[in-house]
Amino acid sequence: MYAVIKTGGKQYKVSEGDLLKVEMLDGAVGDTIELDQVLMVGGAEVKLGTPLVPGAKVKAQIVAQEKDKKVLIFKSKRRGGSRRKFGHRQPITRLKVAAIEA
Repeated sequence: MYAVIKTGGKQYKVSEGDLLKVEMLDGAVGDTIELDQVLMVGGAEVKLGTPLVPGAKVKAQIVAQEKDKKVLIFKSKRRGGSRRKFGHRQPITRLKVAAIEA
């Protein structure tokens, strides 16, 4: 069984036991959270939502709260030696999908 969920403005296809990297969610390491924005549930029978599947939930456990890899931003202008270098590390949450309830 698998599901398509929406969190952090992105969509993810998940199944039980998957490890997932999503944008920062509230909670401590070890907490169990419910993701209720389920767009589709698949398996022997496919259920499509309009836009969400009613009553469907995905339960996941928070494995880690950390920062992602650094993204470098480099800006320059063609004259005058004008250069800027920035870095950014997005906070992320790593989840392990425990159960899919349709």
